[in-house]
Amino acid sequence: MSNLLQMRLTAKRAAAQDVVELTLEPASGAALPAVEAGAHVELHLPGGLVRPYSLCNAPGETHRYVLGVLRETESRGGSAAVHELLQVGQALAVGAPKNNFALRPTPAHKLLLAGGIGITPILGMAHQLAAQGRSFALHYAGRTRARMAFLAALADAPLAAHTRLHVGDENSAMDMPAVLAAQPAGTELYVCGPAGFIDAALAAARQLGWAEAHLHRELFAAAPRQPDGDDQPFDIELEGSGELIHVPAGCTAAQALQAAGLPLLTSCEQGVCGTCLTRVVAGEPEHRDQYLTPEEQAANDQFLPCCSRARSPRLVITLAT
Repeated sequence: MSNLLQMRLTAKRAAAQDVVELTLEPASGAALPAVEAGAHVELHLPGGLVRPYSLCNAPGETHRYVLGVLRETESRGGSAAVHELLQVGQALAVGAPKNNFALRPTPAHKLLLAGGIGITPILGMAHQLAAQGRSFALHYAGRTRARMAFLAALADAPLAAHTRLHVGDENSAMDMPAVLAAQPAGTELYVCGPAGFIDAALAAARQLGWAEAHLHRELFAAAPRQPDGDDQPFDIELEGSGELIHVPAGCTAAQALQAAGLPLLTSCEQGVCGTCLTRVVAGEPEHRDQYLTPEEQAANDQFLPCCSRARSPRLVITLAT
């Protein structure tokens, strides 16, 4: 694909137990698209896998991208490939940065909450807020210090003054309601980490009456959901050509489209990252993603075929080429 960045892995080091830090630089030496706090890129890994990982380097940098990748115990192949297969000097194709978790350009105090590997986008936000001299607090929770990444960066000026660590086996788990209650009125929340950690933060904020517009979260994986057991087959029609692709029960729309040789790029395969977002021309999707807002889902003019299905017998879609 023409929009992919051709890069080279120039450094790979342990950032914590089961976490590696990757430094990627442009193969040509040309400037990269500038880093934005909260953004992610998609790595095209050996074996044809495509996986999104958050950028954690300082915003504005154009000479490198820095990522932190956790080795997942139930890896679907992506994190295992990063940890086991990638070697310094290796060439990689990388998607241009995307940002679904951007900092709002408001003067409000920012509360940054990170759980585990959720520190990766939060670290970039802390770098940006510190560089701008803006008001913020960063709270980082982990089970053990050995599993918490980028502690050296957080311990250095200017981040140290804004950062508090909550280490489970040292000073107990984070008291989420107490942390939120200590923030000034009008604070905006940015939270990333395991689904349970995010849910607890959002629940505490809502209990305290925080406005929904001030609550921002980044998911790395979809929340567990029970198998529906009643998936109905449906058809997908391609606008213009009229080509029909049948999607049987037990098969995702993305799998059916790719099996038909159609150009659909997927990444998380869980409805979180938005990579496979597809325009819907006619028909009613059954939204199962955690990427679109409720308002965007209600419009029914786009869906994520990696996880969502159809309420109508047929969806008419347009695929990007």
